[in-house]
Amino acid sequence: MKKVPTIVLSVSYKGVKFIDATNKNIIAEHEIRNISCAAQDPEDLSTFAYITKDLKSSHHYCHVFTAFDVNLAYEIILTLGQAFEVAYQLALQARKSGHGSSTLPESFDSKPSKPVPKPRVNIRKSMEQPSMDQKGHANVPWIVEPGQEAKRGVNT
Repeated sequence: MKKVPTIVLSVSYKGVKFIDATNKNIIAEHEIRNISCAAQDPEDLSTFAYITKDLKSSHHYCHVFTAFDVNLAYEIILTLGQAFEVAYQLALQARKSGHGSSTLPESFDSKPSKPVPKPRVNIRKSMEQPSMDQKGHANVPWIVEPGQEAKRGVNT
């Protein structure tokens, strides 16, 4: 079996990028509006995934990753949840102010969801400080390994 590359996963309210940890090249980039869900594997908590939709082909793709430890995977899933919430709130604000076209569907409930809880365990801090974009939103990098092909039959 070929060696699985180590990547840096960058999560923000705009979307997710995965970057080759060796040469820093962007491998893939997914806008938050094209990510339909994210979850941790209940049997292997260091493994998590998210599903994207390719707008050109209308195909869905599942991207599976294995983090260095369970706590890191948990923190990444929480960060993705917070990114969805921030993107949702920004879309609501854009709709209310009439600025730009909102990608928020009419069927979305306008009530804010509950805040994402903080983990109850110690979590390894990222080696890098989160970078801030022009609006002051954090862009958090994580180092993860994509899930093994044989494990789930899904390749990233």
